[in-house]
This record gives sequence, C-alpha cells and structure tokens, in this order.
Amino acid sequence: MQYPATHLVVMGVAGSGKSTTAAALSQQLGWACAEADLFHPQSNIDKMTQGIPLQDGDRWPWLQEIQDWMTAQAAAGTSTVLTCSALKQSYRQLLSGAQGRVLFIHLDGGADLIGQRMQGREGHFMPSTLLPSQLATLEPLTGNELAAGSLRLDISNSPEEIVAAVLAGLKLPAQAMPSAHLEPSAS
Repeated sequence: MQYPATHLVVMGVAGSGKSTTAAALSQQLGWACAEADLFHPQSNIDKMTQGIPLQDGDRWPWLQEIQDWMTAQAAAGTSTVLTCSALKQSYRQLLSGAQGRVLFIHLDGGADLIGQRMQGREGHFMPSTLLPSQLATLEPLTGNELAAGSLRLDISNSPEEIVAAVLAGLKLPAQAMPSAHLEPSAS
C-alpha cells in the first residue's frame, strides 16, 4: 500500500539521541525535519527549565499541535521526520491520527547511558534531573505498534548504525538529498 506521506516520529526520553537520529534520517531520505520541542508553549519550557515534570494537561495541546503540523505536511504531499518524546501509548495514538502513515522509532537505552549523554549536552532546557520522571512515564512500543511497522532500537549503537537499521527495517530508500528543517508556523 502506498501512502501519500510518511511521518517518522523519533521517540524516547530526553538524551536518547532523537535530534541526531532525526537529522541523519532527514538527510538520508531528503524529508522535512522538525523538533517537537519547538511546538512547546513557553509555559511548558518554563516548567521543564525549572525541573518541573510536565503533566498530561501540559502535553495534550502540545501533541495536538504536532499532529496538526504533520497533517498539514501530509496534505502538501510532504513526508517528515520528527523528534518527539511520545512517552505514552495514548500520546502516540493521538499522533497517529495525523494524515499519512505515522511510524515510531523508539530510541531505547539504559538510564546510566542516557544520564551521561544529558550531562554532556549544552544549550538544552531539559535538565537531567527530569530523566527519572521521563523513564517512569515511558511506555515502550506495544506489540501492535511494532507489528504496524514501528521500531525499537538500542542507543548503544552508533547513530550511523541506528539510521541504517531504520532504513533497512522500514525498507526506505536513502536519497541523500538536502532536507528542509522546518519550524512550526505561528497560529
């Protein structure tokens, strides 16, 4: 079955390598790329910066904005690669309501490795103190999600190995075309 557009949602907790993987996939596929963090309202960013975990009430409007963006891209015939924590199955269900085919790439790894990565990054508003709450919230991909084509990959592999596994696992042809990094438009 052909889909008018495909959305690869690179998911996982903070520090799992979503941005690196999404940028590499976007480059390989020639697909538009966006960071879900750019869809957060300032109130969410303020909470996370202060080390306050987001609640579902904070996340639902954010996730709806992301779904709306994916639908708009699909309506334009554009396939996308998007970073989004998508920690709960219910969040992924909402995102799956976007027009086009939505697949999740879960970057999975141990708390120690992710914590080390978070300590080494600069310029991100998410403090490593929120990692335990993210790990507690995380619901791994279900059997139905995996059967529908989503993938769960080990972050101890190199970014190149992860990208190769995605391309092979989803049977996507690498085009090595320039990709567009898109930001949400003001609504």
